[in-house]
Amino acid sequence: MFEAWRLDADEVRAGEEALRERLRALPDADRLAYYRRCSPSLKDPDTYAVLDWLFLAGLHHYYLGQHVAGTRNLLLMLVGVALLFVQPWAGGGLILLVFIAELPALLRSQTLVAEHDLRLGERILRELGHG
Repeated sequence: MFEAWRLDADEVRAGEEALRERLRALPDADRLAYYRRCSPSLKDPDTYAVLDWLFLAGLHHYYLGQHVAGTRNLLLMLVGVALLFVQPWAGGGLILLVFIAELPALLRSQTLVAEHDLRLGERILRELGHG
C-alpha cells in the first residue's frame, strides 16, 4: 500500500540503465534467452494505472504479483462496502482511506512498474548465471 512512497524514481532509472549495460555485455545467445524469458512477464504501467483507478480493490497489486497487498486492499474495500449499509460514514471513510493510501500508486505507476520489471530482469539474469 505504501510502496509508492518509498521508491526513488532516479534510483529506478539508474537501475534500469545498469541492467541495459549488463545486457549489452552478454553473449548473443544469453541475451536472446534473457529476452525470451523476460518479455512475456513485463508489465504495462498504463494497465496498472487503469486497474488502480477503476478498481481500488487491489487488482493492480495482483497484476504485479503482489497477492498479499491485493488481498489486503480487497478485504478493506469489502469491509468498507459492507459498512456502507450499517454505518455509511464508517464505510465511506474506510473506502476514502484506501483511496488516499493508493493515490500515490496511481500517480507513480510508471516508477512502480519500472521497479517491478527491473527486479524481474535482475532475477532472470541471476537465473541465467550472470548475476
